[in-house]
Amino acid sequence: MIIRKGNLNDLTEMKRLFTDSITSVCKDDYNSSQINAWKSGAENEERWLLIMETQLVIIASIHGQIVGFCTLETGNYIDLLFVHKDFQRQGIALKMYIFMEQEATIRKEKILTADVSKTARPFFEKMGFRIITEQTINVKGVHLINYKMEKKLN
Repeated sequence: MIIRKGNLNDLTEMKRLFTDSITSVCKDDYNSSQINAWKSGAENEERWLLIMETQLVIIASIHGQIVGFCTLETGNYIDLLFVHKDFQRQGIALKMYIFMEQEATIRKEKILTADVSKTARPFFEKMGFRIITEQTINVKGVHLINYKMEKKLN
C-alpha cells in the first residue's frame, strides 16, 4: 500500500469511493434516507474543490487503485476518512490516521478533532478519541446522528 498526497485527478475516484462506502459500510447504522442524504454530498462540486485546495488530502492506493482517503483541515480537524468498501478491516484507515496524527504533531497541534459517524466511532475510540457531544445534523432535511470527538496529542 502506498500513501501519497491527493490531487485533482483523484477527485472522481474519491467521490465514488465516498458514496460506495457510505452505501455499503454504513447501512447497519443509518437508514436508506439518511444514507441517500449523506452520500448526496458527493454532488457538491464546490465543497470538493475547496477540500482539494485547502486541506491536506492523502490517498491510500494498492496497485494504482485508490482504497482510501483522508483529509486534514486547519492542521487539527480530520474532515474525511473513508476506506473502499472492498478493503475494510485491512489496516488502511489505521495507516492513514497515523499519517495524519504525525502531521498534526509536526504542526505542533495539541488536539485532533473530528465529527464522526456512528460507523466510524469505534475506530476513533480505538485511536484514543473521546466523545465531546452527540450531534444531530440536518442534511437536506434528513436528521443524522454523529459525534464531535477529540484526542489530546502529546
